[in-house]
Amino acid sequence: MKRFEQVSAYLDGLGLFHMDLNLGRMERFWERRAIPDLPVVHVVGTNGKGSTAAFFASLARAHGLKVGLFGSPHFLTMRERVQVNRAMLSEREWLALANDILSVPGSEALTYFEFQTCLAMLAFGRARVDVAVMEAGLGGRFDATNVFAPELTLFTPIGMDHEAHLGRTLSAIARDKAGALHTGGCGVTGPQDPAALIELQDRAEAVGARLMYSVDMAEPVSAARLGLSGIHQAVNARLALAGWHWFAAGHGIRSQVETEIFGLESAFLPGRFQRTCIGGREVILDGAHNPHALTALAAALRDSDIRPGCVIFSCMADKDLDTMAPLVRELTDGPILAVPMEYDRACPTGTLAAVLGERTVVLDSLEAALEAGSNHPSPTLVCGSLYLLADFYTLYPHFLTI
Repeated sequence: MKRFEQVSAYLDGLGLFHMDLNLGRMERFWERRAIPDLPVVHVVGTNGKGSTAAFFASLARAHGLKVGLFGSPHFLTMRERVQVNRAMLSEREWLALANDILSVPGSEALTYFEFQTCLAMLAFGRARVDVAVMEAGLGGRFDATNVFAPELTLFTPIGMDHEAHLGRTLSAIARDKAGALHTGGCGVTGPQDPAALIELQDRAEAVGARLMYSVDMAEPVSAARLGLSGIHQAVNARLALAGWHWFAAGHGIRSQVETEIFGLESAFLPGRFQRTCIGGREVILDGAHNPHALTALAAALRDSDIRPGCVIFSCMADKDLDTMAPLVRELTDGPILAVPMEYDRACPTGTLAAVLGERTVVLDSLEAALEAGSNHPSPTLVCGSLYLLADFYTLYPHFLTI
């Protein structure tokens, strides 16, 4: 390939939502290419993965480390997924790395997410980062990021999501995610449902891994004005800080409280209770896309004493809309504005209206919904899917950065 646009077209051809959960292709690729010798921190869970990864990366950067961060999904360009010290790679770098991958026999079998996972790790090796923070995409045991042997695995809250792929019960989902713990490895977990915690404990015992619990790091977390808003972010910050303390001790890094506070305050991730302003009206963006995340969003709104005038909502068709619907209705006393998304897996607006109830108004675009929301004196809330937020950032790209 000679141009970045060809890389983008190639990956689009693989299918953004194509899933084939096994590690065989990744293992064969890295048998032919040596995995870069880098410390890896793996972030696994259902909710809060991106935020926890962002907090950990910010803490490491604040202490002078060069940090590679791999996350998903992206909003406007796939280049957002791979960052070194919070900067995207250039199109030229993506092109060179993609050609490098395709030079490896069998690489044409890699899925969309696997290809990008390989690209991220090669990029981090070339940049000689001090730590690679890898956010799992889906699950744990068979997620492409699980091919690497992490020094540390951080487990964010595990809840019901992607049931068709991971299992129909919380225990089954947690069992899959617990598979990210490797023999002799170390994991740190934040608060978990008892059913999920049992699976993590059983996995740790079975493979001889160490499982620790994020203790009350209240002093530095409470003292910081977290860079990511919402009362639930304190849980993610404590988990990241507990993991950072373990990592720093293992690498002879002296962690300073003042520097920790700076790291927590300077963390940034778009679309996580992000408060913006359009035409003098406040618009809140949150990627809550399952019951657990919607519950956390409601708590964040209460803590901030915000009652949205309306909610702009859409979601993917594989979500548990019946369970999500009452939680969405509780977010506002005003209308729920259902809008379409240009994805094959998007839930039809007719289905949204039928399940969400009589306060639902179907509009033909996000732009129309934002215009309707501007008629309410209270803030407009946009939630339900990170892909819906991608549509928002397409309209207002300047909100993607601080």
